[in-house]
Amino acid sequence: MLRGMRKASSNWLGKTIMAVVMGVLIVSFGIWGIADIFRGFGQSTLATIGHTEISTNEFRQLYTEKLQQIGRQFGRPLTTEQARAFGIDRQVLQQTIAEAALDEEARRLGLGQSDAETMRTILADPNFKSVGGAFDPARFQAVIRQFGFTEQRYIADQRRVSLRRQIAGSLSAGLEPPKTMIEVLSRFQNEQRSIEYVKLDAAQAGTIDQPSPEALAGYFDDHKTQFRAPEYRKIAFVMVTPEEIGKWSDVSDEDAKKLFEQRRDRLGTPEKREVSQMVFPNAEEAAAARGRIASGLSFDDLAKERGLSASDVDLGMVAKSAIIDPAVADAAFSLPSGEVSQPVQGKFGTALVKIGKIEPGAEPAYENFAAGLKKEIATERARTKVAELRDKMEDERGGGASVVEAAKKLGLAAVTIDAVDRSGRLPNGQLTTDIPPGLDVVSQAFNSDVGVDNDPISFKGGYVWYDVLGVTPSRERNLDEVKDQVEARWRGDQIASRLKTKAAEMVQKLDQGGKLADEAAAAGLKVETASGFRRDASLPGVPAGAIAAAFRTAKDGVGQTAIAGANEWIVFRVTDVSVPPVDMASDDIKKLKETLQRGLTDEQLAQYVTKLESDIGTSINEAAFAQVTGANN
Repeated sequence: MLRGMRKASSNWLGKTIMAVVMGVLIVSFGIWGIADIFRGFGQSTLATIGHTEISTNEFRQLYTEKLQQIGRQFGRPLTTEQARAFGIDRQVLQQTIAEAALDEEARRLGLGQSDAETMRTILADPNFKSVGGAFDPARFQAVIRQFGFTEQRYIADQRRVSLRRQIAGSLSAGLEPPKTMIEVLSRFQNEQRSIEYVKLDAAQAGTIDQPSPEALAGYFDDHKTQFRAPEYRKIAFVMVTPEEIGKWSDVSDEDAKKLFEQRRDRLGTPEKREVSQMVFPNAEEAAAARGRIASGLSFDDLAKERGLSASDVDLGMVAKSAIIDPAVADAAFSLPSGEVSQPVQGKFGTALVKIGKIEPGAEPAYENFAAGLKKEIATERARTKVAELRDKMEDERGGGASVVEAAKKLGLAAVTIDAVDRSGRLPNGQLTTDIPPGLDVVSQAFNSDVGVDNDPISFKGGYVWYDVLGVTPSRERNLDEVKDQVEARWRGDQIASRLKTKAAEMVQKLDQGGKLADEAAAAGLKVETASGFRRDASLPGVPAGAIAAAFRTAKDGVGQTAIAGANEWIVFRVTDVSVPPVDMASDDIKKLKETLQRGLTDEQLAQYVTKLESDIGTSINEAAFAQVTGANN
């Protein structure tokens, strides 16, 4: 059913989406700039880069897929307004044009890649491997489908990516960060300091007398905003998730055994074979090669003649399901060990297949998988039920029913919270226990209002519908309502002020030549030490602020810093500063060098692509871009 347009959020939603956006978009060239040249185009062209045209429909598909990817990761759809607010539209355009410019350059340079090399790259991708480390075709299909690819389109895309990497690799070859840069950063990161310190707490503040009524009233008047009653909202919500509906114990053995039989081959340990594959441009060359092997030439020697390394032909010890080409898989698992197949017409050419060692498989036992299969069936049934209930809830809501009314009609349990603030706290200051962990219905409710028909929230594979039933505005409290809080805050400020003064006095005495041990003894404090810590250290009992302050202080210098909301202070002296020698052969230096090298490579590539776009000519149809991204609505 139709919903009202959603405005781009500026709270937790915005922050979360920005984190997802950066994780999705900064893949390779997403942050590179483009020439700011806009002029007239036909309706079907959104941009041109050299001789390459990006059609409006092509960019619409890319942009839609990107928003869908972000939506899947975030768990709810992203509106066009939100996408523009977070700059996703421009980032996708920049990435698309940068990639097209590199594709143009690859064609100009005459770069290419064989089908066999493209497949080798895909088979070696860890994203497509099972727990055992072998290529998993099912996982491959699931992953690329999640990102909107067909198999053919993904293979073509990976070939283009590989050619872009060839260009990037040639640009970064021999590029190394200067030794001086490495040494300076290493010294900065690995510098170590030691301190001796004392902690001043409330005991050192002395006795704090009760404030007079006039003093307390004056303090309250000066800090009224800190004691305002927050805005509260009355909300009702109903949750429908597979976890709530599905019960694995309701699944019979008969149903579980049916699924077990369907998956018997995958549940057991499959037969594995050591497979080598050599791909030829056509059947004639493959047949000629097979004839030479029959005459005594070894498979390995033939590979060497063709300039192929072991990694080019060796698929490893694999199960049949791990071989992406069905024809090659059938041939490989029909041969005895040591045999070479006749020419096999596969997806990427005509191949010869050689079999090495064979490891027999093992049959699975139903009892070992029964519980998991039942749970999976129950979850799948629950998903179906969730979908049915979702449609029914939407129908009820479309008919004007409130969340509570719709839930009651469908036999669902609705939760009503009479008053909750933005932080999820009740008027008594306690966090509400009626909202499951991870369900952010409170902030959604505070972005809505009474009478608004809200979109359901995606949650744990299901949905949560909510209504705002009432709003209690924020208001100023009088002193009698918050007297205990005001007095506690006043007392805390008094303690903090006294401790700050005492710490300053102690630092002054130490600066004048006093010893920390003597000052500690006079104040009844214990001198503690922390040795050999770095800037990024996390020390028990020593706050990060004190560590940062120690690195701003010279050797034998003294300093002070507040901790625990200024109700404790630390006074310290830096007793030692050491910088370990830089070992250019160490693992840490190698990692630092790799990090710097990546940064320099990214910078050089960005400059190269910007220059490339300028040289080959880049033009953008602003009107078509606005139409695709919804900016002209």
